Amino acid sequence: MKTENGTSLFSNGLIWFGAGVSIAEILTGTYLAPLGFAKGLQAILLGHLIGCVLLFLAGMIGANTKKSSMETVKMSFGRKGSLLFSILNVLQLVGWTAIMIYDGALAANGIIKSGAWIWCLIIGVLIILWILIGIKNLGKINTFAMAALFVLTMILCKVIFFSGASGHVMSGDSMTFGAGVELSVAMPLSWLPLISDYTREAKNPLGATLTSALTYGIVSCWMYVIGMGAAIYTGEYDIAQIMVKAGLGIAGLLIIVFSTVTTTFLDAYSAGVSSVSISGKINEKWAGVIVTIIGIGAAIIYPMDNITDFLYLIGSVFAPMIAIQIVDYFFLKHDHVDKEYDILNLIIWLAGFIAYRKLMTIDTPVGNTLPDMVITMILCFVLHLVCRRNKK
Repeated sequence: MKTENGTSLFSNGLIWFGAGVSIAEILTGTYLAPLGFAKGLQAILLGHLIGCVLLFLAGMIGANTKKSSMETVKMSFGRKGSLLFSILNVLQLVGWTAIMIYDGALAANGIIKSGAWIWCLIIGVLIILWILIGIKNLGKINTFAMAALFVLTMILCKVIFFSGASGHVMSGDSMTFGAGVELSVAMPLSWLPLISDYTREAKNPLGATLTSALTYGIVSCWMYVIGMGAAIYTGEYDIAQIMVKAGLGIAGLLIIVFSTVTTTFLDAYSAGVSSVSISGKINEKWAGVIVTIIGIGAAIIYPMDNITDFLYLIGSVFAPMIAIQIVDYFFLKHDHVDKEYDILNLIIWLAGFIAYRKLMTIDTPVGNTLPDMVITMILCFVLHLVCRRNKK
């Protein structure tokens, strides 16, 4: 769905609808069940508000400059300084690809028991097919897949929230509100190093970026609520078992497989795009295929049942990175792409990384990401103004 001058708003919306409909997001939502429904919903909404505002700002940088996510990083950290983030981004995307295939295969095997490794292969092959077709040519396939996912997830909502279950009493001691907010920020945050890979092609930069962030935010909240509701109202943390008990059968299997494919495709594709930022000799499409193959192998070999530490690691790396980019692009109007390194920004990022890890030991009502980004942004703004004044 590409107009003469770029991708349409509808196309961007479909991409980010597919990103939001995810078994991983549903599973992360189950972690918030100890907060209870009302408090858990507040944490989900606040976390996604924080995360999606950041997602919008990151996407606007790529949309305005027509650069991929990792190419925009060069504007703040220099050509070689950005390599650190490109490599870390590829690694986290390989990790996400493996986690998503693992979760999807485990859930699919819960409905039709043919061996989780077989489902890893099936899902992996479909992801490779999506990559080879290409994001600009998916068109009707993506529209059909998204329509089917929408209908099936509505059915899943009906099963969870209108089955007559009264809800299970849960202890709130195992999770604080701040931790719930941070888990809700974590998913939008994981897309920060990817969004410009898609908004850079937009015909309408502001409209496409806003559509992307809003669509993803609404759908992701919906997935979190499904997961949390499933744990509270059915007492079941395994989404596949909920589908089996509800008699969804093949419909449930379709939700699992296609939601995994449409989300993980974005991870693998963006890993290819980020690889090009490391070396221009790399073909982004085939790099995406290789990442998918590695993800299939890792999903078959390694257990990946708890991803909270992985989510926090992503936050600690990319929250201070995007904080610096926001200050540089929107306030200081810096562009360091002609430099090999911007040492000051790299030092500020390291300070932001350490601050995030320290904040993980402190329970704040808004989680770790927002305080860390405020600290990093103030540090970036003040230090650059001081340096500018000293140069004068």
